Amino acid sequence: MSTLLFDNVRLIDPASGLDQPGRLLVRNGEIAGTDKAGAEGAPDNAEVIDGQGAVLCPGLVDMRVEIGEPGHEYRETIASAARAASAGGITTIAVLPTCEPAIDNPALVRLLRGRGEETGAITILPYGALTKGCKGQELAEIGLLHEAGAVAFTDGARAIDPARLMRLALSYAGGFGALVVQHPEEPSLAGSGCATAGELATRMGLPGIPPVAEAIMIARDIRLAELTGGRLHFGHVSTGEGVALIRQAKARGLRVTCDTAPHYFDLNENAIGDFRTYAKFSPPLRSEEDRLAICAALADGTIDAIASDHLPRDADDKRLPFAQAATGGTGMVTLLGVTLARVHDGTLTLPQALALLTHKPSALLGAACGTLATGAAADLCLFAPDQSWLVQAGKLPGRAQNTPFDGRPLEGRVLGTWKGGRRVYGAPAA
Repeated sequence: MSTLLFDNVRLIDPASGLDQPGRLLVRNGEIAGTDKAGAEGAPDNAEVIDGQGAVLCPGLVDMRVEIGEPGHEYRETIASAARAASAGGITTIAVLPTCEPAIDNPALVRLLRGRGEETGAITILPYGALTKGCKGQELAEIGLLHEAGAVAFTDGARAIDPARLMRLALSYAGGFGALVVQHPEEPSLAGSGCATAGELATRMGLPGIPPVAEAIMIARDIRLAELTGGRLHFGHVSTGEGVALIRQAKARGLRVTCDTAPHYFDLNENAIGDFRTYAKFSPPLRSEEDRLAICAALADGTIDAIASDHLPRDADDKRLPFAQAATGGTGMVTLLGVTLARVHDGTLTLPQALALLTHKPSALLGAACGTLATGAAADLCLFAPDQSWLVQAGKLPGRAQNTPFDGRPLEGRVLGTWKGGRRVYGAPAA
């Protein structure tokens, strides 16, 4: 394999606290070391990449992605997901088990890992189904799935409703040190709702979901985590009350973590105006007060990671009356740019933002990625934090185009992505 020297870059590695101008050397697909700015010389036959002051960081780790394959390849395939990930600077994705068939047997876990390797562009870390078929009735074979390489266990966007089942899941998974990921929404309160209950939903004639549906589920499961000693993670938290409960649980030393998605800290419920189905999510977009609370929880460390919550949908899934349209949006291509909006407005520092996108999700999943340490795989993202680009649905890399950020100018352009030292996105400089 070739030797690469990244010169004239700002090296940021949140895992080690590195943030300085310098150089990075790659040999045989691994990081061979770093130098400070001003170092001279290059190894013989090395390809020198002049970063022109751009940021070089670990390849992003997206801990919440759904893909269409297997079962819904018309929405997205593993190959198209890899293209979208690479364009977003992402080199590792944790894939939800809610495909058809659900990832509830070891063979599917091994298959997805292998299919990721075949792309040469991404590592796929499969979630195992927490219950058989992700139907919320009977626990899946957590031990066998864990042995096969499942990095955590969840039923995706389906909350585990029976408290007894959740208690058993936390206890059993805890025996393997495995992480249980819950969709924090009390099902009987959510019902058939499709928007946050309040004035806007009422005015639009949409069935509402009270924000307290999130807090009630979080409060219940925190008590169950305390009872069992299990590792509990809440996906895509969206309310101020929810993050306050998680903050309190952390202060008590409980093994509770959470993530959120860019639409919950960048958009509020007004984005669904004119019945805009591309802004329909589960949980739904919240009030401006909740959005600000999520921003504050990112800044103070309550929220452990930012995930794209990438959920590909075909145009026909979205071109329906709002209450009938599918939830979800594509998010991998816009993950970095929307997160950087919180850097540009002063909510986060750049190293804080990148930590939430690299080594923090990697640590939650127990994955060996998200770092610039010597000897680590050369999974890298080079980006210009102040360079702008326009989000255009229909022109995004990958098959899925259902973005809530259509027409949005973003600052933070990915210039190149490398997987194991091989460039998988971005054209070399002329």
